[in-house]
Amino acid sequence: MTAQAVAARHVFRLADVGCYYGSNHVIEGVNMDIPEHEITAIIGPSGGGKSTLLRVMNRMNDLVDSFRLDGKVWFHDFDLYGPGADPTQIRYQVGMVFQRPNPFPKSIYENVAFGPRINGYSGRLDDIVVESLKIAALWEEVRDRLKESALALSGGQQQRLCIARALAVQPSVILMDEPCSALDPIATLAIEELMQDLKTRYSIVIVTHNMQQAGRVSDKTAFLMPDENRVSHLIEYDDTPKMFTNPADERTEAYITGRFG
Repeated sequence: MTAQAVAARHVFRLADVGCYYGSNHVIEGVNMDIPEHEITAIIGPSGGGKSTLLRVMNRMNDLVDSFRLDGKVWFHDFDLYGPGADPTQIRYQVGMVFQRPNPFPKSIYENVAFGPRINGYSGRLDDIVVESLKIAALWEEVRDRLKESALALSGGQQQRLCIARALAVQPSVILMDEPCSALDPIATLAIEELMQDLKTRYSIVIVTHNMQQAGRVSDKTAFLMPDENRVSHLIEYDDTPKMFTNPADERTEAYITGRFG
């Protein structure tokens, strides 16, 4: 298979990735090919490096002065940490949704318009706001409230607004760091259904502690686990149905079935 064909199939390729915060070694030797237009879940115990690994993919860890990365990360065929890489431009292509909804203290409209506006979007802002809210399955609920404060929305609506805000800058990937952990079951179901719809247009990588959620929404699952020195390793990475029914490593089975973690 040619390098171009591989790049077309995988949105990220991680090769021998290691992560450090100062002298603290947190992740070692991760190798993963993350497919396009699928949902990839990263699971593992608390403090096991899941969020760090997620943020490797849009260089959010760069905001921590002590962070250092070993290995290589490619976004399609582009070296994310190469000398020509611009972290700001990377973050437009690789959107991020955080654990707790974090709408700006602005109107619903201005939350969605903010990114395109500061990025110099030359089209009609109204069009991209409406389209982003529609894709995030929020338009029908807020179409008559666009000038109201985003902070007046429910938690689930705020999280879908944050997804719409990420979509408005037209990324190709959405990273989600436990996007449902602060939501009730009904709002969680709405976000999970939205993720299934979004993967037809975007590639999605999600960190979750919820094994049922990983089993429900993801196509592939990666299991990270720290060793006795608290350095995390990729224990297993496979199609989600296989991981959850016939894992190759007994540690994966023990974690998924709740015997530790």
